[in-house]
Amino acid sequence: MSFTDDLTRRDVVKMAGAAGLAAAAVSQIDGFPAIQTVKAANDQVQFGMIGTGSRGSYLLKHLAQIDNGRCVALCDVKQDALDKGLKTIGGSPKTFKDYRELLAQKDVDAVFVTTPLFMHYPITTDALQAGKHVFCEKALVFKPEEVHGLRALAAQHPKQVLQTGLQRRYSKFYQTVKDMVDKGVLGQVKYIHAQWHRNMINKPSSLWTMKPGGDTNLANWRLYRKYSGGLVAELTSHQVDVSDWMFNSSPEWVMGYGSLNDLKDGRDVYDNVQLIYHYPGGQQLTWSGISTNQHSALFNAGRSEMGEIIMGTDGTIHLTVGEDIHHAVAWWYREPPKETQVEKDAKKKETAVAGATMVAGGASRPIPLLFDDLNITKNDSFLDREMKFARRWLYSKGVMVQEEDTNPVDTELSSFFQNCRDGKRPRADLEVGMADSIAVMLSNKAMDENRRVYFNEIDKMGLPGAKPAAAPAKKG
Repeated sequence: MSFTDDLTRRDVVKMAGAAGLAAAAVSQIDGFPAIQTVKAANDQVQFGMIGTGSRGSYLLKHLAQIDNGRCVALCDVKQDALDKGLKTIGGSPKTFKDYRELLAQKDVDAVFVTTPLFMHYPITTDALQAGKHVFCEKALVFKPEEVHGLRALAAQHPKQVLQTGLQRRYSKFYQTVKDMVDKGVLGQVKYIHAQWHRNMINKPSSLWTMKPGGDTNLANWRLYRKYSGGLVAELTSHQVDVSDWMFNSSPEWVMGYGSLNDLKDGRDVYDNVQLIYHYPGGQQLTWSGISTNQHSALFNAGRSEMGEIIMGTDGTIHLTVGEDIHHAVAWWYREPPKETQVEKDAKKKETAVAGATMVAGGASRPIPLLFDDLNITKNDSFLDREMKFARRWLYSKGVMVQEEDTNPVDTELSSFFQNCRDGKRPRADLEVGMADSIAVMLSNKAMDENRRVYFNEIDKMGLPGAKPAAAPAKKG
C-alpha cells in the first residue's frame, strides 16, 4: 500500500513548503549546527571495556561520541581485537590481556562486560567485588547457579550500578508503546508476536559462520552450548524482555521446538527455533527464529529480520528497534470500533452466499506514533508551531516516518554513566536482566526436553542437591 496514492495537486504544493520547514525542524533535532559541549573530566565516568571483539568494538564506536564517560582501559585476550578496540575508541587507554589486572586499576569507575556469554558471570562478580559499576551485555548470566549467586552478591553491593544491555527499554518508541499499553489505548493486550529471521544461506553472518579451528576456537563460541545459549540467548532475549515489560510479568511457562536443519557444520546450537510463552491472565508471546529467510511482514515489508507485533482488543502496534542506519520505527493500527445494536440488527439481514456471509471492509491504515516534542505548546514561537504542524502533516501522509533522533544504544550508554553518578536504578537493572536470562535458560530446556517448562522451576535449579540438566535431545 502506498501512502501517497491519494496526494492531490494541492497536497503537493503544501508539501513543497512543508518539506522545507520539516527539514529545518529535523536539522534542529539532530543538533546541527549547534556546538556539542564536552563535560569536564571530573564529571565523566572513567570506564574500562572487557572484551573488544564484535560487540565490544560496536559499543566503543558509540562510546566515543558520548561525553559523560571516558575510556581509560581496554582488555581482550586476542591482540587483534585489542588493537581494533584501541583504534575505535582513540586516545591512550591502558591495555590488558587479563581482566583482573584491569579491575585492579584505581582510576576505573565502571566496566563494560562484552565477552562471550559463559564469561559474563565470573567477570561481573569479580567487578562488583572490586568496587566497580557494571554494564553487562545480555544475557546477564548463563547457568541456573549463577542466578542465585549474582542475586546474593549484588545485594551485598547496593551502591554499585548493575545494568544489562537491553537497549529497547531505552527507546522512545518502546517507552511510548509501553505507556499506550498501560493506559489502555490498545485495549486489552493479550498477544505479542515477535520474530528475528535471518538468511544464513544467502548472506552468512561473520558471527554465526563457522571459522577454522572448530570448538577449540573461541571465535566460534556462539555455535556451541558449552559457551552459548544459541539463538535464544542472542536474539530471543531482546524480544522476550519486551514482552515481559509490556505484560508487567515474567511468563508462567514456555514450550517450543528447536532443530538443527541447515547449518550442519559441526555446531550444536539450533538454527531454527519456535517458542510459545504463557503469561498470567492468558497472555501469550510467540517467537520465531529461522536461518533461511529474512522477510518480515511488518511495515509493508519495508524492514526485514526483526520486529514485534503487539495486539490489543482496540489496536495493534508494529514495532522494531533498528540500528545505526535504520532507526527504530512504530506503526499503530486501530481496530474497527465496537458494533452498535443497529449494526448487529443489520447483520441478521445479510444474505448468505454459498453458505458463507460476505463481509466488506478495508484494513485500517497505520498511524505513525508521534513523540511529545510534536505537541503544540503556548511557549512555542510561530516558527516552532509551523515546524511541528509541517512534520505532523508529513507523517500523517506517510511522506516522512517518525524515527528516533537518538539510537537507543547511545541512550542506554549515556544513561548508565548518569546512573553511576546519581545512584538511580537503571531501566534494565539486575532483575530485568535476571528475568531475561532465566527465560533463555528455560526456553532452551523446553526445547531440549520436549516439554512445557514452568518458570518456578528455576527456584530449585542450580542449588545443592538439584538434579543435573537432561542431555539435549537429538533433533533435525
